[in-house]
Amino acid sequence: MQEIDPARTAVVGVHWQHEVVSPDGIFGPFFAEQVFRHDVASYAARVATAVRDSGGLVVYTRVAHRPGYPDLIPNTPSFAMIAQQQAFLEDAPKTRIIDEVEPRGGDVVITHVRLTGFFGTELDTILRGRNVDTILFTGVATNLSVAGTAYEAINHGYRIVVVSDACTAATDEAHQASLDTMGQLGEVATAANIARRLAG
Repeated sequence: MQEIDPARTAVVGVHWQHEVVSPDGIFGPFFAEQVFRHDVASYAARVATAVRDSGGLVVYTRVAHRPGYPDLIPNTPSFAMIAQQQAFLEDAPKTRIIDEVEPRGGDVVITHVRLTGFFGTELDTILRGRNVDTILFTGVATNLSVAGTAYEAINHGYRIVVVSDACTAATDEAHQASLDTMGQLGEVATAANIARRLAG
């Protein structure tokens, strides 16, 4: 287990949006019950607080589209459903990040229109500007956008730590399989473990 230097650490909270994690969101039927049952948002909030308090950077990635969806390529069933159901429109209430992990002053919010947080965004530039070399990941879904963004982080040269109880997927099995895979490329740790290491 490597040391975590708070000054060079960021936590990236992936898709903590009502459309993804609330029961009435477009993807809520897949993820909301798991988020509630495992109290995942509270663990994500704990990690964000620990990172802020220790001087690290808190980042959120969110999906938001322009009216008319000129920035959406519907090359997957999920992307096609977004346009069909008029979801993830900029300034729509369900596109907001949920209150439990609401960004605070000094946090960074990255808006993107594809599956992952690095693609087509300034995320790498912002992290490098803060001399970040370690990224903690929370969010939904472990096997989709969390894993995808984590793999991109590895390709960009970052060390990854996935916070196991601050992420979830549509099923416990999919969640665990993704943790097992990402654990071969980085570290998997609990929110409590991360908070202790950042404080100590």
